[in-house]
Amino acid sequence: MKKVAEQKLQNLSESLNSEAMMNLSPSDSNSLISRALNILEVNAPGIMIAIVTLLVSFGANLVSASDRRWFNQLCRPRWLSFEVFIPVIWTVILICGAISAYTIWEIEKGSIRGWSTMALYLFLEIVIIAYVPITLQTRNLRLGTWIGLIGFGLGVVLTLSVGQISQSAAWLLLPYLLWSPIGSYSTWAMVRLNP
Repeated sequence: MKKVAEQKLQNLSESLNSEAMMNLSPSDSNSLISRALNILEVNAPGIMIAIVTLLVSFGANLVSASDRRWFNQLCRPRWLSFEVFIPVIWTVILICGAISAYTIWEIEKGSIRGWSTMALYLFLEIVIIAYVPITLQTRNLRLGTWIGLIGFGLGVVLTLSVGQISQSAAWLLLPYLLWSPIGSYSTWAMVRLNP
């Protein structure tokens, strides 16, 4: 894809540098505009999916310093020694989800099924990201556990839906399906330690 984009850019550059550029007819001008737009279309859906994923993930930071202090002071189970890796785990999960969404979009390309599946990906990510601000702002670990379980249920629905379109896209959702119950169980275990 990069070579195709570079070639299109080179062709556009040559067109712009030509002396004939001064005497463009309307059809030549339209052709030039078409070439420029083709360069932008190389991977617009992938870029948009990445931007939406990134913007929604910023929602996890919608918490105050006092909410973070409250969460950091909670007692944790002894076995929760991997907590420092949780941001990396979620980064991998969100990247896999974005690649999965892009795979589906490339197959469905603007169909009703494609758009509805994209809406389900977006809804799942919003639920995933909502865990942090809702749990911390309400200071309610039980609610956080329920949000995690709802997210897992949505993840199962999405995976089954996506699996009908692309097995590889469904496999990319496996990290979330494996991690979500662990995260929900960790939150539930913290409920018992922090009555």
